[in-house]
Amino acid sequence: MSARPAPGATPAAMPRGAVVAMVSVALFALVAAAAVRLSGVDVRAPDAPALEVRQLRFLDAPDGGVEVIDVVAGARIAVFDGENGFLRSTLRGLARERKRAGFDDGPPFELIGRADGRLTLRDPTTRRIVDLESFGPTNAAVFARLLHAAATRP
Repeated sequence: MSARPAPGATPAAMPRGAVVAMVSVALFALVAAAAVRLSGVDVRAPDAPALEVRQLRFLDAPDGGVEVIDVVAGARIAVFDGENGFLRSTLRGLARERKRAGFDDGPPFELIGRADGRLTLRDPTTRRIVDLESFGPTNAAVFARLLHAAATRP
């Protein structure tokens, strides 16, 4: 059975001090967040030093797969079939950012292995960084194998 107020009765009002306190806390949080955001302060933890950097191009293969080219070696290091959704969606997001910013294919992407074991994919054109370990070890492993893959001539 629920307790309902009698018809015509007004519900009990919250104390004015409690309402003022809640509104003040909410406004303070909004102003503080806006101040940090507008100040340009980077709130991310600094990245660990890079141990390895590999410059990679990702090309669409005629069969729907993705070819990965090591730019420095000038050779293919991997071919992914059409089933690798994580690789495709990550690259699609980076390519969309390049197109939105008015860039073409531009410089190759940088796959960075860091001293703390983290793996980062960086687009030097847009300066966008994808921390690959954020997507779990299985998804990060897709890119991790590219860091040490042997180059083969097509």
